[in-house]
Amino acid sequence: MTTEIDFTAFFEATPSPYLVLDADLVIRYVNPAYLAVTGRTRDELVGRHFFDALPENPSAPADAQHSPRASMVRVLDTGLPDTLALQRYDMSDPGRPDQFQERWWTEVHTPLAGPDGAVKWIVQRAEDVTAFVLSRRAAGLTEEFTEREKGMAAELYMRAHELSRLNQELRDAHARERQVAVTLQGAMLSAPDLTRHSDDIAVRYLPAATSLNVCGDWYDVVDLPPDRYSAAVGDVVGHGLHAAAVMGMLRSALSAAIRATPSPAQALEVLGLYARSIDGATAATAVKVLIDIRSRLIVYSNAGHPPPVLLHDDGTCELLDKATDPPLGARLHHVPRPQAGLPYTMGDTLVLYTDGLVERRGEDIDEGIGRLCSALTEYKALAPSRLADALLHRLDVAGGAADDIALIVIRLQGIP
Repeated sequence: MTTEIDFTAFFEATPSPYLVLDADLVIRYVNPAYLAVTGRTRDELVGRHFFDALPENPSAPADAQHSPRASMVRVLDTGLPDTLALQRYDMSDPGRPDQFQERWWTEVHTPLAGPDGAVKWIVQRAEDVTAFVLSRRAAGLTEEFTEREKGMAAELYMRAHELSRLNQELRDAHARERQVAVTLQGAMLSAPDLTRHSDDIAVRYLPAATSLNVCGDWYDVVDLPPDRYSAAVGDVVGHGLHAAAVMGMLRSALSAAIRATPSPAQALEVLGLYARSIDGATAATAVKVLIDIRSRLIVYSNAGHPPPVLLHDDGTCELLDKATDPPLGARLHHVPRPQAGLPYTMGDTLVLYTDGLVERRGEDIDEGIGRLCSALTEYKALAPSRLADALLHRLDVAGGAADDIALIVIRLQGIP
């Protein structure tokens, strides 16, 4: 079985310049890449004799412009392909036909036979290598090559040029994906609507500073009237739009779970079961805390995430690390997750964060958590919003880091 291929669509899409001539050297087809490299329109080329549409430069060095004509004639006579490496063929100015610009090409003429076996069409591939030749000249190098060196040099230049173009397309594609992912994250991580706690809670989200490294960090704060609310941060393994999409699904699921079962451990159990059904969610981490302002109690459960920090009014810090379990979906079988609780004093500050805030290459994460605690002690008198900004500056990530950063700062209150 043969595959049907639309060759016209192929030539229209390829970045390589192609032109098709008939046996009389009349141009019958030209692709967009050829138009771009020659600066001509279809109407200026199609239907015209090649050397009328693209005239030879009479002032060019002897024989410099005649090789393309000779090459086409050889193809018609022999029925064999013919290659011209580093061939000079100057281009005239469409508006001033007597003005020519020096241009260098590598050309391949390929014959296509008709039913009678004679050459009916000539396909010309013409790559512009002018920049290569002029760069050698500027460097004081001669443009004289052996025929073998011409072919190798021209081929190397074309491949390097094509690689550069592909790399730019890849960078553009990643930039577009990053913008979509950042937009998606921004839409899902809008500031929580907590009217009762608006002055006591500050949230921050910073996308990764590197353009190809948008990740799946997230935060969530849920009001649970009359006298409780919950907070969570999490981190999806991976980068890009897919990680951002997985982040959105996990965040939404956990937000729903804590409303149905106001137990951090049970909410993470539900999330862990859900994560097993999502491609890319396995090994995601999350920590969930429930704050009861009537009893002044923090209840929490942790699925493989860096521990939250409780800053006491006297400047000491306490890690919430007594209920730590593996990441979401890490276990093959369901096991109940641990949960712990501790009391707080009005005026204490609870900080939840993702690892981008504290983790540094070549350093144990405990050192980063230690820096966070020192910064909290230093800025303990600041209100949550100012404290959040001060932490980002103090930890040198206000301008972004290699990883995303999600941060929640809560000034804990109670019912008198």
